[in-house]
Amino acid sequence: MDLKQTTGAHVRCLARSEELTGPTAGLALGYVQANLVVVPRELVFDFLLFCQRNPRPCPLLDVTESGDPEPRLAAPGADLRTDLPRYCVYRNGQRVEEPTDVRALWRDDLVGFLLGCSFTFENALLQAGLSIRHLEAGCNVPMYKTSIPCRPAGVFHGPMVVSMRPMTPPQAIRAVEICSRFPRAHGAPVHFGNPAAIGIGDLSRPTFGDPVELRPGEIPVFWACGTTPQAVAMEVCPPLLITHKPGHMFVTDWRDADLEM
Repeated sequence: MDLKQTTGAHVRCLARSEELTGPTAGLALGYVQANLVVVPRELVFDFLLFCQRNPRPCPLLDVTESGDPEPRLAAPGADLRTDLPRYCVYRNGQRVEEPTDVRALWRDDLVGFLLGCSFTFENALLQAGLSIRHLEAGCNVPMYKTSIPCRPAGVFHGPMVVSMRPMTPPQAIRAVEICSRFPRAHGAPVHFGNPAAIGIGDLSRPTFGDPVELRPGEIPVFWACGTTPQAVAMEVCPPLLITHKPGHMFVTDWRDADLEM
């Protein structure tokens, strides 16, 4: 089966059986993809407030009940412990493992947050005839920690992370028009042009993901990214925080049009 044309449920099934352990960019086109952040109950209010104050990197889609791994709005019947290709486990700010299943770590006090993802609007970019370099190259999207500070909330503070896609200036203008329709998938770019202006020293060394080629006549275009909570975890050092591995997203049952404005 062509995984570009499959459903979110099928991608989740492949992840649950560990037949899929790689990035989800370009899979189940037309289905909303989401970042995952799991926090203990005592951090839930602080993280919810952090999302509310930082809607560009952390657009909130769904929140589970305490101890319940089922995202009842985004994908009824799904399981956040098994249905992503790979996870990151942070303990005291250190990434300690990248499992394909977090059932052994699940506790009754854990709450899952699903945040919007830029992979969602990539289908609209493709339909408009815009190329996406990491899909062409068959690799993960490059993501960079920036000097842009997030608005703090409770214990959570730290830098924004951005994803980058090379484009020509006319393509970048078209991308702004298209992505502005998807505010719950990070919306329009937050910066384009000089990477140093937002604290990125070397495009060939992304914080997460893989580097991609920047061709003559192209500029880097940067979107707020849902891996921001992982950079925040490195700053804040909570005892436990579970996330998706960057690029390895939860694919929902929602269609892109459900998030479009």
